[in-house]
Amino acid sequence: MYKRTKIFDLNYYKFVGSWAWILHRLAGLALIFYITLHIWVINTLTKGSDTFNSVMDFLNSPLFKFLEVGLWGVILFHAFNGIRIIIIDFLEGAVSHKKIFYIFIIIAFLLWVIGGYRILSHINWIQ
Repeated sequence: MYKRTKIFDLNYYKFVGSWAWILHRLAGLALIFYITLHIWVINTLTKGSDTFNSVMDFLNSPLFKFLEVGLWGVILFHAFNGIRIIIIDFLEGAVSHKKIFYIFIIIAFLLWVIGGYRILSHINWIQ
């Protein structure tokens, strides 16, 4: 007999795979937003060098450098989780998908710290 389930079952979201799935989709949406913003910035080149330079001055502020560190984290998570998905789908990694997830998250976190340091070290704090 058919068992009726809740519309939003919180028990489903206790699993690593569920959160990896949700975060992967959110990271993809964030990357789509970034690509749109990137295209808009490149489009300002058509409006002249003064407009482009003013936009670039605005985007080189410390606030946007911190946002770039966040973007770097989103890129790393999305990339490493995508590799994890390929391993699970094609190399029969489903039996150890949690271990693979944690290993890739640790690697991505270490790369995020190193890259974040490199990004923030280029901030001109005194203007």
